[in-house]
Amino acid sequence: MQTVWKGAISFGLLNVPVKMGAATHRENIAFRQLHKACNTPVNQKRYCARCEKEVPYEEIVRGYEYEPGKFVIISDEEIQNLPVKSAKYIDIVDFIRLEEVDPIYYDRTYYLWPEKGGEKPYLILRDAMRETGRAAVAKVSLREKEHLCLIRLIGDTLSVALMFFQDEIRSTAELGIAELGQRVPVRPEEMEMAVKLVENLTAAFTPGKYHDAYREELLSLIRAKVEGREFVEPEIPDRPAGNVVDLMERLRQSVEATKTKEQEPEKKPAVRKRKAAGS
Repeated sequence: MQTVWKGAISFGLLNVPVKMGAATHRENIAFRQLHKACNTPVNQKRYCARCEKEVPYEEIVRGYEYEPGKFVIISDEEIQNLPVKSAKYIDIVDFIRLEEVDPIYYDRTYYLWPEKGGEKPYLILRDAMRETGRAAVAKVSLREKEHLCLIRLIGDTLSVALMFFQDEIRSTAELGIAELGQRVPVRPEEMEMAVKLVENLTAAFTPGKYHDAYREELLSLIRAKVEGREFVEPEIPDRPAGNVVDLMERLRQSVEATKTKEQEPEKKPAVRKRKAAGS
């Protein structure tokens, strides 16, 4: 696993030397920008309008615009020497219960594993957290920013989830949802049916049963165009025309349809064949 950060977890007077690596990755499909006239990839260049020339990477410096058109230059060395503990340490501030944290605070998760010689303090911290059922709120500096983070166990491994600070979470007050219930009446019968529907569709969370259908179909389209063969597309089920006026009836039908529904792994939709354009 690629190391993106090296340092130590600061745990009281105990330091736990660790490496950090990304716990997740996105299965994205990357497209290149092409010139429509000749299908040649378009290159992005660093260009200086004042000098009227392309600027090589080694001539790029970091500048902060404190007023329009006015900058101060900040070097890599100055950033590395900032007197912030979290620049070299994952600094534990508090231990908490994991369920106290709203998922809206989570950003990206990384795995932590011990540096050579740090195996014993790593195991001590891990096992103490496991025995107490606690997670640790900490701070760490990555990519020129100090992050709030949460250290927790994933299986037998310590992980750190970068988090948003409180002032980075947008308020919902401007959405006016709190007043919505006063303007839109909901009948008890509708509520009862909705609760039954939720109960009928409730299942244990099994991550492996969910798939990225959009990515799968896009890859199918790409392969068909590359190979010049037939490709498949999903059958789109017919939906009732017009607006559903009777909400209660629609809820009732949904409850009936899900009464005996078993929670099975997500299945790929039925498909029908059609030829790729130009084949």
